Amino acid sequence: MMKNVFFTYGLFLLPLLINTQQTFAQNHRKLVFADEFNYKGLPDSTKWAYEDGFVRNKEPQYYTKKRLENCRVENGCLVIETRKEDYPNAAYKKGSDKADQKEPIAHYTSASINTKGKESWKYGRIEVRAKVPGGLGIWPAFWMLGYDRGAVKWPQCGEIDIMEFLGRDSTRIYGTVHYLDTAGKSRDKGEAPVVGNPSDGFHIYAIDWDDQSISFYYDSLKYFVFDFKKAEHNPGAVFQKDFYVLLNMALGHEGSWAGPVDDKILPAKYYIDYVRVYQ
Repeated sequence: MMKNVFFTYGLFLLPLLINTQQTFAQNHRKLVFADEFNYKGLPDSTKWAYEDGFVRNKEPQYYTKKRLENCRVENGCLVIETRKEDYPNAAYKKGSDKADQKEPIAHYTSASINTKGKESWKYGRIEVRAKVPGGLGIWPAFWMLGYDRGAVKWPQCGEIDIMEFLGRDSTRIYGTVHYLDTAGKSRDKGEAPVVGNPSDGFHIYAIDWDDQSISFYYDSLKYFVFDFKKAEHNPGAVFQKDFYVLLNMALGHEGSWAGPVDDKILPAKYYIDYVRVYQ
């Protein structure tokens, strides 16, 4: 369970100039990566790779690869669609007790794409403009993992959750870091401000990241700063290396952080207008 410090922000803050941070980034930094999704079909294969199968957290959705029903670009947006449907599990092994192999059929499908093997960055402003869906059990995210994931285990690789949204907690967004501290213990730090209703339209989710800290934004609202030197539990150099970006929509289940799924909300669509990285 994530340990978060919650602050409630009144709705009077929402009309602030939502493009302030974006304009600052454009004026003071170089755009080093962007996908504006101004094309049609599958995501650009020079920028995006796929996760596939049952991947993590015993989540019920099966991530498909290069399947338009779950991941496509149309009308200027990337659309990640989570569906209730039966889909064969390619990794199934009869008699296996491994989470990704024991079920022959998945009952939900979705998509998770990332820039690993394509692009990675150390520091900068990383932002997405996106519209999340509502509904119980829904769990869209925009996040980052240390590029050495695979060579080292999680959370030693580090994780930066720029945005997580839970349909069961529809007035908040979550920004969190996960890491192994210098004492070798797993840590997570973050905040989850009340911002109104993120599923009401498109919003900007971003971080400003340098060798001292990571600042988290919802539109123009800076709601959390993780200062490496001031952290109660020292992260060391975990956040001073290359990370790659992930976009996905997961589902919860009974007993999970995201909670059980209300099948009536499906299919659900997560719209991404753009992803940009400035340095």
